[in-house]
Amino acid sequence: MLHLRAIRKSFGATIALDGVDLELQSGEVHALIGENGAGKSTLLNIISGLLKPDSGEVRRSGRIAHIHQELMIFPHLSVEENILIGTKGVSAAPLLAEFAREDIDLRARAGSLSLADRQVIEICRTLAANADVILMDEPTSSLQRSDVDRLFATIRRLRQRGIAIVYVSHFLEEVREIADRYTVLRDGRSVLSGALGDVRDEELIRAMVGRQVVGLSGRPQSDYPSTAADPILRVDNLTSPPRLRGASFTLHKHEILGLAGLIGSGRTDLVRALFGLQKVTGGEIITDATFGYLSEDRKGEGLALPLSIADNVTISRLRSVAPRGWIDRNAQDEKTSAIMQRLRIKAPHPRTVVARLSGGNQQKVAVGRLLHQDPDILLLDEPARGVDIGSKSDIYDEIVRLARAGKAILMVSSYLPELFAVCDQIAVMTRGRLSEARPTSDWTPDSIMEAAISAA
Repeated sequence: MLHLRAIRKSFGATIALDGVDLELQSGEVHALIGENGAGKSTLLNIISGLLKPDSGEVRRSGRIAHIHQELMIFPHLSVEENILIGTKGVSAAPLLAEFAREDIDLRARAGSLSLADRQVIEICRTLAANADVILMDEPTSSLQRSDVDRLFATIRRLRQRGIAIVYVSHFLEEVREIADRYTVLRDGRSVLSGALGDVRDEELIRAMVGRQVVGLSGRPQSDYPSTAADPILRVDNLTSPPRLRGASFTLHKHEILGLAGLIGSGRTDLVRALFGLQKVTGGEIITDATFGYLSEDRKGEGLALPLSIADNVTISRLRSVAPRGWIDRNAQDEKTSAIMQRLRIKAPHPRTVVARLSGGNQQKVAVGRLLHQDPDILLLDEPARGVDIGSKSDIYDEIVRLARAGKAILMVSSYLPELFAVCDQIAVMTRGRLSEARPTSDWTPDSIMEAAISAA
């Protein structure tokens, strides 16, 4: 279905692809694995015809459909119009029914929906295209597990019909669940390929990053113990309709409090209400600390994509680089370069436009803005969404360093290993109500899921 040989692509001085080989057979799910910036999205854009390679051989068979990493939704159009655009003789309702998402209103404006619902719409639009080859670039990055299971069931049905799929994901357990073969990209080159059953995770990670990466092994809770004597934030029965029905907790300096729960349970509503982005209708917030907020939607809210890395990093604290009211570009570049080095952001220089970066490096820029802002409390909503395992490690390490330095962190995550790796305590949001926070060691993945789906 697909034959690539020695594919090369540059953007000015930046070499995105430097010799990639890949073959895709009918009815195969082929995993494309690599760090952010390795060239995965660029390669998919070449396969689908959005970009032309500088050199190399591309042979395709049949129609190609493409699920992009950054969602390509028309926000002003309805859900139905988004799903059916460019198709003929197809109905949108059965496609949503396949995901058991009949609750999504076909007449609703797509831009008004949650990130997870927009991801479902993008997947349904791709299925409506009736393609022979489907390119899936991080299709589950905003989905909860039930939607992931439905997507995987759909992929298995497509495979039985002979449809070929190139599947990009940073979750190795996901890749092993759904894919047959794999290709690893590093620095724009294909460095390893074969059958997934013949390779260990450690080998894949080493091929991806070119170095040994410590997994999500956690850290001793005694590294920086918090005590009842240093609370920095108290929240009592906070409500923000319609989703947030009641949340109470205390956050201390040096503490990382994780928020678990299903997508749509009210986790994001809680952090947005704390930051003042949603109306609070009841309860108390007691603090004299400063807040910093990292949105789960980096494209829509988290970054100014047309601006440079330097502008994005310093935008929430411009006074530090504009002592007399005028921005000192040298000071701006100097502070940004230090953060780029600290987070290992891959870019030629601080003046690189953020839109030109890979998704994972864009996420690091959003984190870098918080580092420069230097708030007392960090509200992190899915801080490692769409980020490769090496970059995840960089972000987790930075979260731990910030807590060790005295910051207080409230972190929303749908990825349980992430919560168990870095959090001191975990609370679970269920239907808009927050459970009591308990030490991470008191929880198991099963007990968290039981709490998340409980009717209590």
